[in-house]
Amino acid sequence: MGSGELRVPTAIAVTSADLALPPQDERTVPAVVLQGLDRQPLDRSLTALQAVVEQHGHLIVVCSEALDPAVERRLRTLRALMESDRIALFHPELPPLGLAVLVRQLRQLASCDLSPGVLASAGRLLTHYIHAGALLGSVAKLDRVPVGLKSHTRSWVPGSQFGVLAHPEPQLVRIGPEAALSGPEFGTRMLVAKGQLQSDWVTDTLAKSWNVQGLREVPLPAESERWWGTGRLIEFCAYLSDLSVLYQLVTSVRRSACHWCGIDVIGDRCVFCSATPPVPETRAG
Repeated sequence: MGSGELRVPTAIAVTSADLALPPQDERTVPAVVLQGLDRQPLDRSLTALQAVVEQHGHLIVVCSEALDPAVERRLRTLRALMESDRIALFHPELPPLGLAVLVRQLRQLASCDLSPGVLASAGRLLTHYIHAGALLGSVAKLDRVPVGLKSHTRSWVPGSQFGVLAHPEPQLVRIGPEAALSGPEFGTRMLVAKGQLQSDWVTDTLAKSWNVQGLREVPLPAESERWWGTGRLIEFCAYLSDLSVLYQLVTSVRRSACHWCGIDVIGDRCVFCSATPPVPETRAG
């Protein structure tokens, strides 16, 4: 695995410091934290963002679906003012802890010889290998995973707990002796972040049934309570941790040049300019 010529890695940014997990290994590059963008003057935010792009060449901002709309608007305004196609805004459909894991994987890969477009495209690819969910004390306000009427009713029963997998395939079970969630069919590590819920189900039962190869506890991201609809939760995420495996996954996918901005990408959409491949013209007769 080459590291290419001496260069400054593409910057991977988050909108709050709690989405920047500790480094996975010595090669993991630091995350750029764009905190408080909507609370400072526009010109100061603009100057800060320009400095990052000038230093790194390209910037990939990974945003949570639970991101404050004011921050989202500020990011889009700044990108428009800079008239730059070197800033990618990426919104993976992951809960906050899963998103933080994906950010760290991109930070690991940023140290490798991947072009900015391929690195940005890798985010979509790697989400497929992340298993993210939570143990919840209530699903009454959960609107990001399908919840049946029976589960809603049970969520009002004192002491009820629910195991929920949000990604890659939604699952919901009421916790009992036979409760189980389908997990990854490959070796993973697991992160656990505890909110206002006391239970050993995730660390004892779930982690064992998934055969995780290591388990570590981290602080609960600030956006988790909003995403899951309750503070009574324990969030978890199983993921691939080895850089060589991540690199092999990304480099095994065919890459092509974006027809609009020319940057190398994998998949069918450029994360930097948002262009999709043109529809082939059909000729009559």
